[in-house]
Amino acid sequence: MDGETAADKDMSIRDRLDGRPIVLVGLMGAGKTTVGRRVATLLSLPFVDSDAEIESVSTMSVAELFETYGEPEFRALEARVIARLVLEGPRVIATGGGAYMNAETRCLLADKAITVWLKADLDTLMERVARRADRPLLKAADPRKVMRDLMDRRYPVYAKADLTVTSRAVKREVIAAELVETLERHLREGQGS
Repeated sequence: MDGETAADKDMSIRDRLDGRPIVLVGLMGAGKTTVGRRVATLLSLPFVDSDAEIESVSTMSVAELFETYGEPEFRALEARVIARLVLEGPRVIATGGGAYMNAETRCLLADKAITVWLKADLDTLMERVARRADRPLLKAADPRKVMRDLMDRRYPVYAKADLTVTSRAVKREVIAAELVETLERHLREGQGS
């Protein structure tokens, strides 16, 4: 490199974000929260998980919200929370798997954020989501079929994100470093303005 330190590079990335957050989108199990935390650390930015924020403001878990109010009401709350988080400045935001499917949210993110799709294959997703029993959309007789259906519906929409990074069975630090490198290249090429 030309004498630029890692800290200089991180500052440069933060400067070129121009007040915008980095918003991670993708299916459950793609690694949005674990990778997002690491990216935030690498760039010295705050991290927030929209599902955790939703649970905090509603004092209910995502699963309880789904069960009590249904998916449409949950999605409306999710859209409001994400809109608020996006306007709070530079940070890394991990969103729920369905958040980017909302056209108004997508429009806001296209205007006010840099979106990154963490794309993973079916086997990777299933291996990861099997570790947690609190996935409302997977409470079905055939969770693998549900996940495949979600991929079929959502992947064409996720593909509209500014950047795509492949999430796979490697350490989150590797994916986070690839994400930062992809982001840096995107911003350097002037496409992030």
